[in-house]
Amino acid sequence: MEKENKHGLVRGLSLLAATMIAVGSMIGSGIFRKPATMAGQVQSPELLLLVWIGAGLITFIGALTNAEISGMIEDTGGQFVYFRKMYGDFTAYLYGWATLAVIQSGSQAAISYVFAEYLGYFFKFPHFSKEIEQISIFIPTIGDIYPLKDIGTKLVAIGCLSILTIVNYVGVVFGGIVQTFITLVKIGVILVLTAVIMKFGNGSFTNVYTGFQLPDYGSGSIFVAIGLALAGAFWAYDGWNNVTYVSGEVKNPKRNVPLALLFSTLIVIVVYALINIAYLYVLPVDQMAKSPLVAASAAEIIFGPVGASIISIAVIVSTFGAVNGSILSTSRVFYAMAKSGLFFNNLGHISKRFRTPDMSLLVLGIWSSLLVMTGTFDIITDYVIFAAWLFYGLGAYGVFILRKKMPDAARPYKVWGYPYTPMLFVIFSAVFLLNTIISDTQNAMMGVLLILIGLPIYFYKKIRQKG
Repeated sequence: MEKENKHGLVRGLSLLAATMIAVGSMIGSGIFRKPATMAGQVQSPELLLLVWIGAGLITFIGALTNAEISGMIEDTGGQFVYFRKMYGDFTAYLYGWATLAVIQSGSQAAISYVFAEYLGYFFKFPHFSKEIEQISIFIPTIGDIYPLKDIGTKLVAIGCLSILTIVNYVGVVFGGIVQTFITLVKIGVILVLTAVIMKFGNGSFTNVYTGFQLPDYGSGSIFVAIGLALAGAFWAYDGWNNVTYVSGEVKNPKRNVPLALLFSTLIVIVVYALINIAYLYVLPVDQMAKSPLVAASAAEIIFGPVGASIISIAVIVSTFGAVNGSILSTSRVFYAMAKSGLFFNNLGHISKRFRTPDMSLLVLGIWSSLLVMTGTFDIITDYVIFAAWLFYGLGAYGVFILRKKMPDAARPYKVWGYPYTPMLFVIFSAVFLLNTIISDTQNAMMGVLLILIGLPIYFYKKIRQKG
């Protein structure tokens, strides 16, 4: 029987559902788009696979670190709640605001747009005349946006967001069932695609292993190439910690949330490694780099023109599941912020009928839809990469803080390799941040600015609390 936690939310998510939320949040459009770009950056099949596996292992270390914290703290809101216990209200608020402003909302906008693009392969969407599409609005620091351009695709993307918002409004158990089904389907699709490519692709393993014959990178450094490729891989792995947001709705959270973090990351590492081996089996790395939609190119080799249809269906299923997992989990962050008194009280409202954070879901759906209309979500998400990794690093360092602040707290799971593994993750985050500041200063600073513009709300709420 489903149980309610102390805030009235339903504890109805099983270990399988929690794992599928994390897996489904990670596997979106990245694995179908990023391999080609990454192949062009490293120009070596061995390095390409090492980058995918290396990024996965770094993500796994982050999951190990979060597993200890999630085993201690079972409240809904995940990272927001963790940061509050580690660093206090200010840092926790900045994280929650960044999640709403762009980290998760921008991701949902981008992925739902990819969903609509691929659905457009089968259906022709309406659009305005070129004159109307060129109507623009200027936004400082971002530039001109064209809200009426590709209006059909945008409306379908907003429709996707709306449907999944309703699904998750109806109930977390129903949302979890939908997420589990879709995620299992897309894992199956990727594995079947891998097997078919390997069986009928008439490729060669000499494309996969060349004896580590590295190309001449010229004036560019191999480390720069690997760094750029890692950024692409991390985008494909992003969403690994989303399951912590719904800790308060997971059955036996102190056991199941840490296990979901670990299982999901390992599953995605294996899936990503296998499909990239299949890509390389039929497409030499230089040819792979010239195939923007590498999965479609690989499928076309076997199925001809029908291959593009098969991959389009796979991407539609994959992106739909990714958006659902993100909406289900992210809405709980703003709910937790409101309950803590650090955000607008209405966002802490729970539907009396369905026991879900209805106002939080509504605000997230509306804001993500507005980002779809701007058409600038790719730029916005680039802005916040710096901020996202800042919070990843802070989260890992928080393990050391909680070991000192809460030494006697029950820890059902302790991070393996402590203190070396969390410190390794913190160091990597710092290096990644430094590289971003040097190589992409404008976007790094814009990421910080987008977070800081939420400060007036924080100080307003603090003044009200004191008054």
